[in-house]
Amino acid sequence: MNEDKSQVTLFIDEDPKPIATLQVPVQFELDTRKLTDGEHTLKIVSKSPGGREGIRKIPFVVRNGPAISIEGIGENEVVDGVLPLMINAYDKGNQKSFIIVGSETPQSIPSWLWILLIVFGGWAVYYLITNFNL
Repeated sequence: MNEDKSQVTLFIDEDPKPIATLQVPVQFELDTRKLTDGEHTLKIVSKSPGGREGIRKIPFVVRNGPAISIEGIGENEVVDGVLPLMINAYDKGNQKSFIIVGSETPQSIPSWLWILLIVFGGWAVYYLITNFNL
């Protein structure tokens, strides 16, 4: 090992076993497919040739599993009664072919669009009544 270069040791979460020990500068590919979905922390411990250490922690979120989309309730929302929910889960697949079925999340028509249609309809009726005589 070359003693005039710094080295970094990479850890995931609180695992005492490092995933890699490398000399810098280096490019490293972190394979998140081996991690569970959810919050994780990448801890990088650097050690200089003089023996001094530095630590940096980087929190990140892994989402390799199917993405879940839900309409009808939001996070930390206060609700009551019966809630109509629209739920969809879709995966990236093998990323070599695109599958159309289930890849898009259907959504209901937004309320602002209904209001716009009602206002336009009201204006159209007003225009017809005031400008056309039978």
